[in-house]
Amino acid sequence: MYLINYSNLVDSKSQIPINHLMSKIALIFGISGQDGAYLAKFLLSKDYKVHGTSRDAEINSFSSLEQIKIKDKIIFHSVALNDFRSTLKVIEEVAPDEIYNLAGQSSVGLSFEQPMETFESITIATINILESIKFLGVNSSFYNAGSSECFGDTFGIAADENTPLLPKSPYGVAKAAAFWNVLNYRESYNLYACSGITFNHESILRPYRFVTKKICNTAANIALGNKEYLRLGDLSISRDWGWAPDYVEAMWKMLQQNKPEDFVISTGKLSKLSDFVYHAFFSLGLDWEKYIIYDKRLERPSEIKSGYGSSKKAKKKLNWSAKTLMPQVASKMALNEFNFLKKHYKK
Repeated sequence: MYLINYSNLVDSKSQIPINHLMSKIALIFGISGQDGAYLAKFLLSKDYKVHGTSRDAEINSFSSLEQIKIKDKIIFHSVALNDFRSTLKVIEEVAPDEIYNLAGQSSVGLSFEQPMETFESITIATINILESIKFLGVNSSFYNAGSSECFGDTFGIAADENTPLLPKSPYGVAKAAAFWNVLNYRESYNLYACSGITFNHESILRPYRFVTKKICNTAANIALGNKEYLRLGDLSISRDWGWAPDYVEAMWKMLQQNKPEDFVISTGKLSKLSDFVYHAFFSLGLDWEKYIIYDKRLERPSEIKSGYGSSKKAKKKLNWSAKTLMPQVASKMALNEFNFLKKHYKK
């Protein structure tokens, strides 16, 4: 058996090394979600060969990928991330240059109802990927999707990479455990492994179980003449809302550095939930206060009152900053929902 050293081969026409002409290979765990879909689209624009996973790829509709018209450009694999052998097999088969872990139960509210499923799908999955990289000895750069939920309540102070992790939900606890595991493998085994601690980021691909999608869907239905009301919990909670397509670029940039580091990814702007509601309804010509009903049952057992981040490090080292702020995020989502419902609305 002969091994070819591609670094010594040169294209006859351009005289550029062959390895520079070959497309990079990316493996995205959790490609069917919002971030996975937008990241895949971004990587395809960079001429990557993109592989994506699902628990059962044969029956998954990958509707998010269809919606942004890239499904036919992805190579799919079935993987159970809570099973080490399944995870190891796909990494060995794909031999990716870059691995992105965006998988796992992603709803904070649901994590209170399903704490064990949340912990396993996030923490154990992350360990299985890290252990697979170590075991195989592959030269893959690894990005782990962290979360601002790790910080808990920041009490009106922008969290950065030095802010202590004090999560207030099962989801936040699982993300914090995954963060520390990534750091441990990086330092113990010299892996290129890093976490992006991302604050809330939304898009038109958000599932309806998320409050931002619920707000925009209800506003769109009201604008179309349906007699509806929006039931919400505490309107005074404040968050740092960004735009998912902006954030996936930061994920990619984190894997292009000379050495792996963790970064907080955020807009640096704090907005109340009532502000998000206002902008979503205003974009459709509605007075939001006429349609809101407070529902105590929608409040979580433990709620973060205020949380936003500082991305000064990302600006300095990655040359990244958020392009889309909350008012634009809310308006884009509401208008898209209105146009979608109008197109499919049956009188």
